Amino acid sequence: MAQVTIANIFKKYGDVEVIHGIDIDIADGEFVVLVGPSGCGKSTLLRMIAGLEAVTAGTIRIGDRVVNNLPPAERDIALVFQNYALYPHKTVRANMGFALRMRKMDKAEISARVARAAEILGLEPYLDRYPRSLSGGQRQRVAMGRAIVRDPQVFLFDEPLSNLDAKLRVQMRGEIRELHQRLGTTTVYVTHDQIEAMTMADKIVVMQDGYIEQIGSPLELYDRPANVFVASFIGSPAMNMLEGVVRTGERPGVEVAGTLLPVPLDGLSDGHKVIAGIRPENLELADAGLDAKIAVIEPTGSETHVILRHESRELVAVFRERHDFKVGQTVHLMPSVGQVHVFDQETRKRIS
Repeated sequence: MAQVTIANIFKKYGDVEVIHGIDIDIADGEFVVLVGPSGCGKSTLLRMIAGLEAVTAGTIRIGDRVVNNLPPAERDIALVFQNYALYPHKTVRANMGFALRMRKMDKAEISARVARAAEILGLEPYLDRYPRSLSGGQRQRVAMGRAIVRDPQVFLFDEPLSNLDAKLRVQMRGEIRELHQRLGTTTVYVTHDQIEAMTMADKIVVMQDGYIEQIGSPLELYDRPANVFVASFIGSPAMNMLEGVVRTGERPGVEVAGTLLPVPLDGLSDGHKVIAGIRPENLELADAGLDAKIAVIEPTGSETHVILRHESRELVAVFRERHDFKVGQTVHLMPSVGQVHVFDQETRKRIS
């Protein structure tokens, strides 16, 4: 195991800069998820750690070694891809042990490592099968087993679950997290799925357009997003964003379309333009408040998701209680006490 230090990393393709001076410290044994929309630079950054992309400027350290100029084989990392990359003509056993055979490792040691990985991943009944006879989840376990047998300092996962169906994704993300807890190997995991990031990470790095927007634990990002982008990206359904202005009278707060949302806002002048962010689960039915017409009702069993129209805005509310809602019905909504996030309209950064 080893810590990974990414210091002032830049990446250019010709004259186009796609990574802009990124800094990340990944502790020994930590599970870090790089998350962001397509094209944000997360996979490029992972490939630079792996040695599959050259670093334009900056330093990458794995443990005490600067690895910028080392080939992938000398970095002591193991990479798991989304497409499994298994040899179709080799058995599961042969696929898992292939890299060790290329190193000319002793046959007994190879056998012992493959057996250990197969036991950890529940692959023992499939060792003599070929990839074509395995399910998608089993193939991904084989790809993970091939990484485990190498006993690397760092695991790198590049969207490993994107080819799996929804139910299997849930199962596999639990298995990967359990695997990390068992092995304790430093792990860097790339995904565009913020649910994967929230449920798996010790630390999340949110990226956009080659920049880091925020780094923190899942609940830190959820409870105190640094800006509008993070607030909108982390959480499902997404946070409601309402433009308003600060009011500093006897009842201070943020005024949205004539409705005052009570929020303590010290140091801001009356009329300051802000964005009020409210999580869907923090919108409550009230006698007076934001009047909204119900457009769509989505019962999920444990919760009911309701999409509403407030003037020209769309709102989403999540209710755990059962309500006899009707499409077209007008209701009044107010945020739970202390559950309004306030961002500056101009800078898009958090104020309160």
